[in-house]
Amino acid sequence: MTVWEKAAEDPVVAHFIRYMMAERSASRLTLSAYERSLRQFREWMGKRFPGWTECATEHFRGWLYEAMEEQLKSSTIRLRFAALRSFYNYLVRFGEVPVSPLAGVSLPKARHPLPVHLNLQQMNELLSIPLRVPLDKKCPAWLPYRDAAILELFYSCGVRLSELVSLNANALQDGEECLRVVGKGRKVRLVPVGDYARSAIRRYCEMSGVSGVSPLFISRLKRRMTGRAIQLMLEKYLRYSNIPVHISPHKLRHTFATHLLDAGADLRAVQELLGHASLSTTQIYTHVTKSRMKAVYRSAHPRAGVASRRKSDNN
Repeated sequence: MTVWEKAAEDPVVAHFIRYMMAERSASRLTLSAYERSLRQFREWMGKRFPGWTECATEHFRGWLYEAMEEQLKSSTIRLRFAALRSFYNYLVRFGEVPVSPLAGVSLPKARHPLPVHLNLQQMNELLSIPLRVPLDKKCPAWLPYRDAAILELFYSCGVRLSELVSLNANALQDGEECLRVVGKGRKVRLVPVGDYARSAIRRYCEMSGVSGVSPLFISRLKRRMTGRAIQLMLEKYLRYSNIPVHISPHKLRHTFATHLLDAGADLRAVQELLGHASLSTTQIYTHVTKSRMKAVYRSAHPRAGVASRRKSDNN
């Protein structure tokens, strides 16, 4: 059952979903998450459910208390209530309720685990694998070059998986050094593309015949690749590597951002490249680079202290 079919069971929710898609350009993943959270709350209320406009703050506090009793992750809880907050802001905007009953609900603080990333040696190893792995006889000759281009583009531009699979061949024109990326909320940004990535894409396109408005990355059946297919591709190459961590497209995005900041890139520039709406989202990467900055300071500054340098050496 699609998100539309599920939402149709509740006319108020269905109208909200249509509004979020048309007016806020919400992605299907976001719409699905919102519909699921609203449905879960209504199912939890059961026969006690008085209607969306009659729900009170204590109802939502009760749902929050039960979620915390079940020891759900704070990120899961916050995602649920993000849907509810958006829904009630929508009802307030259109005069269905005077104030949001979520205004008096305090959520657990979000925990931001440090993003896992590959070091430079690991990243270089990953980039070299597609053209080193023996090619299956059933696969077209251009397939490993496609995979190499995908990895180069992830590392060169730090794009999201959804952004990469939606690219068409004309997103990077001959002679251009920037990629036109359509991100969250259908916001368009231009991201510089490095020489290695441009060269890899050019070679893949020449071999596969991809051009114009056709999908940039295609399957062996000449259809647009799915996000799942790219995840499986990464898992396959991981088996041919010495990389000790699980690889995902988002880890490659983390690697892109971390390597830029390690090399001295400006935080706001990295924010623009990643397509983050808020600088606070990008600031999580500064924690990754902080330990390296401390080590550099201790080893290089003449008055950092002998004890500090010894501690750095032992680490």
